[in-house]
Amino acid sequence: MNEMIPVLEAHDLTRHYMVKESTFAEARTLKAVNGVSFTLQAGRTLAVVGESGCGKSTLARLLTMIEAPTDGAFSVNGAQVDIADKTQVKSLRSSIQMIFQDPYGSLNPRKKVGAILEEPLVINTSLSKQEREEASRAMMAKVGLRPEHYNRYPHMFSGGQRQRIAIARALMLQPGVIIADEPVSALDVSIQAQVLNLLMDLQEEFNLAYLFISHDLSVVRHLADDVLVMYLGRPAEQGPKETVFEKPLHPYTRGLLASTPRVNPDDRLARSEQVELRGELPSPLDPPPGCAFHRRCPFAKEVCSQDLPDSREVQGRFVACHFAGEV
Repeated sequence: MNEMIPVLEAHDLTRHYMVKESTFAEARTLKAVNGVSFTLQAGRTLAVVGESGCGKSTLARLLTMIEAPTDGAFSVNGAQVDIADKTQVKSLRSSIQMIFQDPYGSLNPRKKVGAILEEPLVINTSLSKQEREEASRAMMAKVGLRPEHYNRYPHMFSGGQRQRIAIARALMLQPGVIIADEPVSALDVSIQAQVLNLLMDLQEEFNLAYLFISHDLSVVRHLADDVLVMYLGRPAEQGPKETVFEKPLHPYTRGLLASTPRVNPDDRLARSEQVELRGELPSPLDPPPGCAFHRRCPFAKEVCSQDLPDSREVQGRFVACHFAGEV
């Protein structure tokens, strides 16, 4: 495969829902994802960050083909998903796998670990029973599970071990892309680093591309190559990790970084760069006019409440702000 072809590429990806708040109410449009574009190469990590309700998990459902986009398109290894036939879609689904947030709810409690790991092979390959067992045992070893774990049930494991099982299951079909939806947020802090280091080791070994969804910017700083900051379904700021973290230009990004605890004073934003996030995330059913962030933004001017800012390139990243680089 041509290394220049992105393993995952999205253009103006959109997902809208028609929602009724009560039986007799008129249906309204909820714009969960509203124009997301990015390119992801093999061996790299794109972190998608933002507050709860910004559209991160909806984006994951679109990319894993659980749901179809309302508009826009995305391609996997150069193959455009919306024009692919059923056979192609099945193959493309195999190349994108997901690790879920909850290690307790994402594993079938009635199946032993061996059966959980072999299930994707049963569905998608013609391997013999012995070949499936050999493949699952080899993958268990790669994620740090012992041979005797093969015949145990999920309830016999800790949260960190269960997440290792989930990671092994995601890798059984040798995907090129892993979508990790808050994969360490339910784990003890002492275990988080172990799982993150495992993910980085596996990325290096298999040349995996990660789309890493998180609200924890300290984890993102450790893992990501590029960052996509979302606000109410739209990209607010997008670019290389070093560029975004060292000098964030969107007031929302500055607010997120200022609210993340930092032990090392050198890692903190200068006081003049900090922005306090005021108020709550607006309802996606009733977003503010103009820039969706203007009611929480200390730099907002009249144009912000009237015109939706386009995402434009400023100082090495894309920013959706009328005054990016000026304030």
